[in-house]
Amino acid sequence: MVGTAALVACRTKIDEPSGKTISTTENVREVLRVLPAQTSVDGAGVKLHRALGQRALGMLDPFLLLDEIHSDDPNDYAAGFPEHPHRGFETVTYMIDGAMEHRDSVGNHGHLGPGSAQWMTAGHGIVHSEMPKQERGRMWGFQLWVNLPAAKKMMKPRYQDIAPDKIAEVARERAKVRVVAGTAFGVTGPVTGIEVDPLFCDLSLEKGASLDHGVATNHAAFIYVPEGAVRIGASKKEVRAGEIAVLSPGESFHVSCDATSGRVLFFAGRPIGEPVARSGPFVMSTDEELKQAWADYKAGTLT
Repeated sequence: MVGTAALVACRTKIDEPSGKTISTTENVREVLRVLPAQTSVDGAGVKLHRALGQRALGMLDPFLLLDEIHSDDPNDYAAGFPEHPHRGFETVTYMIDGAMEHRDSVGNHGHLGPGSAQWMTAGHGIVHSEMPKQERGRMWGFQLWVNLPAAKKMMKPRYQDIAPDKIAEVARERAKVRVVAGTAFGVTGPVTGIEVDPLFCDLSLEKGASLDHGVATNHAAFIYVPEGAVRIGASKKEVRAGEIAVLSPGESFHVSCDATSGRVLFFAGRPIGEPVARSGPFVMSTDEELKQAWADYKAGTLT
């Protein structure tokens, strides 16, 4: 484990306006903490791995939860997530393999296939379902929860459903980058209008690959490794498949791979810095607001 201050290193990065490689001395983000995802069950009996939102790492403001579903056995995922409510935050679904269908209480309906993403802002309330659309084969996807500031918790719900070909992609030497939200490596992701100004990238690296990119210094950041292994920062701390790593403050992110391959989901966002009250599918600012959310749901007036 490294100290809380990021190491200072001399690196090269891509200057976004010009596309040129420039040399700079930056505070490179290092790994503060590595934890394995914990086996859990949610929905109607879906087996998953909880990286963020587990006992040892409850949240990383503004991020509240990160779950991974990864199984070839339909008994692990077929029950899905029948109708359930949300209020006060946003859910982000990202699929690698398999297919999910979502429906909600106000008539929205969508299909999430391999490579697609959905950013749902629950706002003042939504009741929806997320159900597998396959009877066999691999189901591999992620769900991230992102908090909303108190002033936005009761905003109008909205969906941003993103087809695979709409997610920005860019190739680097021995690496591929997909950008879902934010701007990185010269491309901008399709998700817009999010309060915490997030950066969400899916980085696939072959052996010998190395990637650097600037990160807003005031943003919290973490990574999750879905497969393979990667090394982070100037210290080259190894993070392996099924592990989450919390990153130190700093101006840039560096990842490299000396394993056969590695894949990284990178998340960064502006902390909200407000009280958080959580109860099941609701994330509010006070216990009173939580009680009201449950009361509204039971009365059928949540949405």
